[in-house]
Amino acid sequence: MVNFNLNAFLGAVANTLDTIEIEIFGMATNHSQRIAYISVKIASELQLTNEEIFDLASLAIMHDNGACMKILHDNLKGTAKEKINILESRKEHCIIGEDNLKSFPFLTNPQNIIRYHHEKYDGSGFFGLSKDEIPLLSQIISLSDTLDLAFDLRNPFNKHIINAFVVEHRNIYFSYKLADAFLKISAEEEFWKALSDEGVDDNLKLVTPEFNNELSYPEIHTITKTLSKIIDSKSEYTQTHSSGLSEKIEKMAKFYKMDTTMTLKLVIATDLHDLGKLAISNKLLDKPGKLSKVEFEEIKKHPNITKLCLKDINGFEEITKWASNHHEKLDGSGYPEGLKAKDLDFNSRLIACLDIYQALREERPYRKSMDHNNAMEILNSMADGGQLDTNIVGDINTVFLNR
Repeated sequence: MVNFNLNAFLGAVANTLDTIEIEIFGMATNHSQRIAYISVKIASELQLTNEEIFDLASLAIMHDNGACMKILHDNLKGTAKEKINILESRKEHCIIGEDNLKSFPFLTNPQNIIRYHHEKYDGSGFFGLSKDEIPLLSQIISLSDTLDLAFDLRNPFNKHIINAFVVEHRNIYFSYKLADAFLKISAEEEFWKALSDEGVDDNLKLVTPEFNNELSYPEIHTITKTLSKIIDSKSEYTQTHSSGLSEKIEKMAKFYKMDTTMTLKLVIATDLHDLGKLAISNKLLDKPGKLSKVEFEEIKKHPNITKLCLKDINGFEEITKWASNHHEKLDGSGYPEGLKAKDLDFNSRLIACLDIYQALREERPYRKSMDHNNAMEILNSMADGGQLDTNIVGDINTVFLNR
């Protein structure tokens, strides 16, 4: 069991989803964090329990996880406004988002919150639910999300317009109870200051109850698999990269007779190893030609971004190290830190070798996928050049030959 800090994990998720929403949706920065902050403030005003408030913060941060996957999967074109309109007109992203979170370790077992987070109080939402048919937490997220999509909440000069909008839509979009709660919390000047890009992260931490859960590695893996799906959806060329790497690491762990705990820690690390790529533009990830020096330097930032996203999660120290070392080389020619053999433990070396093998077996915008033998030629060449662990490369050949 791991003393898993759910708050720290939520911070990593928020940063992850925020990078997608900025690039793909054209949304303002810190969208998920603002939705969570507003939702928590409303819930506190309504005197919900700490457990309910924590779950609401979790759900608010992850409210668009299905939308992220939907738009990336469909590879929608058009302006940012068109993309948002297309998404908001579909039920699918609500259904996908609800399904993705079915294994999340919520404290109060909330049901159908993401599924119904676009319902309107008068019944004009996707599913036609109205009034108390809509779960309260869904209603709170809907109010917060509606305002952040319609207005620039980072600009306090808009507050009078925003409050007038809430008043105008009482009993239409929002219940009187929620509208009045929002109007009360928004009367404080500190509320608007907290929504700034500079302040929202810290202020969300201040208002969110702190919870640590004792979770097993299988339970944590059910969570990281969802993030892995989102990571893989970033580009049409990486649709199965993280999941494929996780499957291969399991086979290698079995070959090395590792115990269940070590195997799961490695799988979790591979689930999350490319988390940082969500902050890299698809213009670079999907570029068909050779990257310029400047472009490659941008790509090289992603392992360090992975590290920054995961570093505050208690119990993830080894997992964070293995995930962020996946582009390091034994001779110091890797990145982001240029570590050498003495700095790289066996599992870091294993993931680095297997990540290259997995990538070579996949199609890329600049080349076709390789078969096993051609991929092994490259790995062997890198091992001979002192970049990869020779023994591990040989073991990869043994395990995946004729597969």
